[in-house]
Amino acid sequence: MDIILLGPPGAGKGTQAQRLVEHHGMLQLSTGDMLRETRKADTELGRKVADIMDSGSLVSDDIVSAMIDAKLTEMGPDVGAIFDGYPRTAAQADQLDEILAKHGRSLDHVIELEVNEEALVERITGRFTCANCGAGYHDMFKQPKTEGVCDECGSTEFKRRADDTEETVRHRMNVYRSETAPILPGYEERGIVSRVDGMGGIDEVTHAIDAILKG
Repeated sequence: MDIILLGPPGAGKGTQAQRLVEHHGMLQLSTGDMLRETRKADTELGRKVADIMDSGSLVSDDIVSAMIDAKLTEMGPDVGAIFDGYPRTAAQADQLDEILAKHGRSLDHVIELEVNEEALVERITGRFTCANCGAGYHDMFKQPKTEGVCDECGSTEFKRRADDTEETVRHRMNVYRSETAPILPGYEERGIVSRVDGMGGIDEVTHAIDAILKG
């Protein structure tokens, strides 16, 4: 089974993809992870990706598609794929169809995690982590049991991502609406789109996705 998880940054795609890996034995194909993995490899593609990333340029659709193609070759036909962060554009969606067909595969589900923009801003801008062990916290939803002390390791040092700002979150939402959301109508015509309330609890979202996959 091959699926796409869609939704703006912060919707919880990565968390739900990991649940699918654990519960269903699927493989998460995250473009960000694949780029980092590919650039470390001593291959022609790896060196090309490293040069592009080091120059600050965007990696082309063709290179991303080549990485997807290579991953599908490695994982074999019996393992389901979760596409996380790809496709982002109509051109990438067309390329993905071609790659899957080449491997005798096709998309079974496109699941969009729907979010409320105001609630998403609150969710993301309130996040912070332990600077020592990486344990996650939130200003409103998950404060350390002892103020200023990490529950996991006892550290008193915390940090926030520099891009977890309201301005950045709203920009990401605008990019998602303008570039990625327009690929949905094509999938809707094929009858493979389902939507889940991404603002629900993690377990609620997981149960909703499981119900979709079980049909």
